[in-house]
Formats: sequence, structure tokens, C-alpha cells
Amino acid sequence: MGIGTESLRTWLRQAEIDAGQRPGLSSEERERLKALERENRELRRANEILRTASAFFAAELDRPSSR
Repeated sequence: MGIGTESLRTWLRQAEIDAGQRPGLSSEERERLKALERENRELRRANEILRTASAFFAAELDRPSSR
């Protein structure tokens, strides 16, 4: 078949988890977890950008007007 034994073993183990024959995260749960972790990273990055922008604009407002 040209498939490594470790790959086959991993697939079999995951199939047993998906079938409820072995404890662990199912493929569906694993994908959901990956999606949530990705969303979490994106939200943290957005929060950091907003925090930086907020500090920048607060500093601009504190600066005396040149008019």
C-alpha cells in the first residue's frame, strides 16, 4: 500500500475514537477545537491592534492643539 505503519496506526486509533471505542477527541471535536483556537488567536490580535490604536488616539487627544 505504501503507507507507513505509524500513519496506519494513527488512523486506526482515530477511527476507534470516532466510533466511541476509545477515549479522546473525535475528528469533529478536534476540528472544532482548531477552529476555536484560530478564532481566539484572531480576536487576541484584533484586541491588541485596538489597544494600540486607543493608546495612540488618547495621546493625540492629550496633546495641546496647535491652532
